[in-house]
Amino acid sequence: MSSPQMSAIISQTDFPGLKLRGRGKVRDIYELDDRLLIVATDRLSAFDVVLPTPIPDKGRVLTQLSLFWFNKLANVVPNHVLTAENFDGELAPYRSSLAGRAMLVKKTEPIPIECVVRGYISGSGWKDYQKTGAICGISLPAGLRESEKLPAAIFTPSTKAATGHDENISFDETVARIGGPLAERLRDTSLKIYRLASEYAAERGIIIADTKFEFGMMDHQMIWIDEALTPDSSRFWPAAQYSPGKAQPSFDKQYVRDYLEKIGWDKRPPAPALPPEVVSGTTQKYRDAYQCITGHPLS
Repeated sequence: MSSPQMSAIISQTDFPGLKLRGRGKVRDIYELDDRLLIVATDRLSAFDVVLPTPIPDKGRVLTQLSLFWFNKLANVVPNHVLTAENFDGELAPYRSSLAGRAMLVKKTEPIPIECVVRGYISGSGWKDYQKTGAICGISLPAGLRESEKLPAAIFTPSTKAATGHDENISFDETVARIGGPLAERLRDTSLKIYRLASEYAAERGIIIADTKFEFGMMDHQMIWIDEALTPDSSRFWPAAQYSPGKAQPSFDKQYVRDYLEKIGWDKRPPAPALPPEVVSGTTQKYRDAYQCITGHPLS
């Protein structure tokens, strides 16, 4: 892969004159009447704690990769993107800060469910399976190994937490919260997106082990919102190195998680600063994921 040429690092935005709606773990969101401006910063969270050390180019990778997938899969479900280039009018003074890392999107009513799809058994799903033989109440065959491909991809929803940990819930609980027809549509749409994206990524040497989606409602229409199949919302594994029975090397922030586990951090704030080699290695992994998926380096 090509060596990175980093752009300006943005840990937090400050746009006087724009109404700040909120700051997430990674994104800063501004309200513009019936639209939202979503800016992906270079912040990184691990174990639900935002780290003090930003990752250069991370926000640009998240935005550009999301745009790639939103465009590629637009025939499956509409998405919220209005533009990621034409920052005019009140946004013009901030154009250089927004370039490559921001999207102007439709304002929807978010559906309060994280739509998680798992094609392989890893992370919290692996821990759940070891204890119960199931993931989120979905029974699985005995004897599965860590990182093994599941017989079929499964939909394992969770609640959407503003802070802290999301909570896994069953499909029945999802139905109880939002109704059967919408829950079924979330499930079916999520599984279809995952299938198509996984097939595409596989041709490019990447396994999408799992991912999560968010959707909103606008004028009685379901809209794909937030981000799309990025290293923050998905586990990307290099297919050439895939070997079930253990944790896998990945293109996501697992590199950072492994470092934090190694130094014995207790996973409570404040998080420790990251050393330069972990920062540069993580940047490269994000850029590599982008290049593998899109076929060209991050410009």
